[in-house]
Amino acid sequence: MTVATRAARVLIADDQTLFRAGLARLLNEDSRLEVVGQALEGQDAVTQAAKLKPDVVLMDLKMPGVDGIEATRQITEADPNIKVLILTTFETDSNVIQALKAGASGYVLKDSAADAIASSVVAVMSGERVMASAVANRVLEMLTGATTPKEFYDGLTNREIEILKLLANGMANKQIAYRLKISEKTVRNHVSNMYEKLGIYDRSQAVLYAVRKGLVEV
Repeated sequence: MTVATRAARVLIADDQTLFRAGLARLLNEDSRLEVVGQALEGQDAVTQAAKLKPDVVLMDLKMPGVDGIEATRQITEADPNIKVLILTTFETDSNVIQALKAGASGYVLKDSAADAIASSVVAVMSGERVMASAVANRVLEMLTGATTPKEFYDGLTNREIEILKLLANGMANKQIAYRLKISEKTVRNHVSNMYEKLGIYDRSQAVLYAVRKGLVEV
């Protein structure tokens, strides 16, 4: 039986037991799929992938110990025939970039309908890439060079991005000035320019932007 006609063998890796078990039940109702295993965290996923040789691993990003990105890297390096489809509630662009660089074949959100997830599994098994959301499209544009980092960060310069990261990590202007060896007035000017470009008015909005763009971890 060819890959195109047989059911896709799926391993689900997620530390949320109810979600993982529920998804396994729903996917097993689809004749195109067969859930062959469930992993509790990243290292478990790596171990089971080596043992079970699934066609596709549905991989959560945020798990204790070995996270989904590192597990993806280990699985795809050990066996390039195994496809990894990232399954997450997180839409931050840096996560998508890291997952793709680690070898993932696609990215779907946990709140997708079960049949949509099943179709994504079938697609990546046949060699396609599957990307969910407009955020992922922006990332693909970055990876292919269609969008420059400056465009991706709404016109912010490298220095402004650097200051935004420090600001979002809780540093005061004075601390940022000391870290970057520039004057506090220069920091204030950069922050003011940054706020104007982003159409925001305070530090809390800047932090939200930084989180959304994956510049800081939450």
